[in-house]
Order: sequence, then C-alpha cells, then structure tokens
Amino acid sequence: MVNPKKIKTGLHVRNMHRGQYDFDQLITSNPALANYVKINDHHHSTIDFGNPLAVKALNQALLKRFYGVFEWDIPAHYLCPAIPGRADYLHYMADLLNSKIPTVLVRNENVRVLDVGVGANVIYPIIGNYVYGWRFVGVDIDTKALKNAKLIAEANNLSGVIELRLQSLSTSTFSGVISDGEYFDLTICNPPFHESLDEALAGTHRKWRGLGKVKNQSFSKNKSAILNFGGQNAELYCAGGEEAFVKCMINESKQFATQCLWFTTLISKASILPEIYRALKHVSALQVKTINMSQGQKKSRVVAWTFLNTSQQSAWQRDKDKAV
Repeated sequence: MVNPKKIKTGLHVRNMHRGQYDFDQLITSNPALANYVKINDHHHSTIDFGNPLAVKALNQALLKRFYGVFEWDIPAHYLCPAIPGRADYLHYMADLLNSKIPTVLVRNENVRVLDVGVGANVIYPIIGNYVYGWRFVGVDIDTKALKNAKLIAEANNLSGVIELRLQSLSTSTFSGVISDGEYFDLTICNPPFHESLDEALAGTHRKWRGLGKVKNQSFSKNKSAILNFGGQNAELYCAGGEEAFVKCMINESKQFATQCLWFTTLISKASILPEIYRALKHVSALQVKTINMSQGQKKSRVVAWTFLNTSQQSAWQRDKDKAV
C-alpha cells in the first residue's frame, strides 16, 4: 500500500496518507482531478496547492477512495482543508481516549464527539465516523456552512451519525449547544488563527510566496484575495485571534466539567502555549496534555484537558452509558 521509502514520518502511524499521493489511482476515484495534475521539476506528479479548485478535486478523490464519501462539495470561498492533517488530529484523539498501542485501531460506536466549528466541509465527522465509528455533533455559527454540511451528510447516508447544531451565541463555545444531561467523550476544535483580516491577508501572502504564486510584488489587500485561498471570515480570524478564542473556550469548559471527558483544541502558535497553560491552571484543569503533530514543515499541536480524575472518569462513563 505505502512505499516505505516515501513515508511521511511526521504523520501518525495509522494515518492512511503517510505515503505520497498516487495520482493515477486518485484520478480513477475522481476523474476531474486529472485537469489539475502536472509533473514538477523532480519529475513527480503533483497539483498546484495554491489553487482551491485543485485542492477541492484532490479532497473529493481522497474522500471517495479512503472514506467512502461519494458526494462532497463546498461553496465557493469556504475553507478547503488538508485531509491528512485533519485525520492526524483524530488519530491522536483516538489514542487519548483508548490509551492503547498506537498501531492498534479501536472502533467504538458509543463515543460521542463535539466538533466546535464543523464548517461547510464537515471533514472531522466524516473521517472520525468512517475510521472509528464515532458519532458527532457539529456546531457552527454560520448557517450557510451548516446547510452545506447537512447536504453532505444526507447525500452520504451519514445523518444518523452526524448531528448539526447552530451556535446562536457568537461569543460562546459550549453554552447553547450542550444540553443538560448530555455527555461527550471528546470535544475538538480548529480555532480561528488570525486576529484580523489584515493579519489573515498577510498570512495568505506568505503562503502564496511559499507556493511560488508571488515574489516581491505587492499583494492586494482585498477580501477576494484571502477568500480565493479558501476560508470565510469566521474560519480565519476573530478578535484576539487564536489565543483569545482558546482562552474563552477554556473558561467556558469549566461549566461543563462533568459532561465532557476530554476537551481538546488545535494550537498553531507555539508562542501562546504559556498563556494557554496559565488559563488551564486558573480553571483548575486536573490533567493537561500537549500532543505534538507535524505535516512536512508545518508544526502544530493539540492541547487536551480534563477536570476528572481516574475514578471520576469511570463514574462519568457509567453515567454516560445510563444517559444514552
């Protein structure tokens, strides 16, 4: 399946995307991908990862081939995620829940996951349900994103395992979407990274330069430029950026300490970790874990926390089973 000489060692050992993309096989899954495949200077097949249409065609092929999703599309300008990195997050979360040997894949259909900011692409629920059998509740503040996510779930017979909810409280994470007596084994989140549109545009400029899309020319600071790279406002930035968003999530998590076993979030900026740890200490999180991840040159990490000790976690599981 995977050529050992071409393994991307930074990805989780269970990640099905550790090898180089086999574009010939992927094109059989999605013939439209052929329109974007080219040969690079190293005589390898690739696509222009700065072209959202190319990335979308690649995602459609990957989802069909590896995850049994035959109908998947997103509206123009919405975030088109990198699937290997999204899968990595979930594989590490499976390790967190199961505490098993990393090479062992354990399915558990009783696991419930809350996806904060599910987006129009509904990627985490798709992967998590297919690989691990988990059931998801995806929440978002964007009605258009939820409408598209619902279409994807219905088209692929996933409505029974993926529930979608509108978060009408724009400054809240869990309040308004977690009901009394409702339990989640895990919460996941890919928080907005930037503090403002200008910062998001600057980040896009750096990405485009890295992909060879621009050199030293001026980069027009307009809305269409950032959107063409992929992502709506709420997906890319918020007041205070990633740090403020996660700290608010941490503060609110205390209110749901007995309803969620593990709270987790991606953290892109390593520089904010000291503030995140301080916030977790302030709310008296009982256990905090930092899980490092990498995909190529990109480094990120997941911070996970719980308010329950070992015996409380066992009691929590019994209460959850009774509530199901």
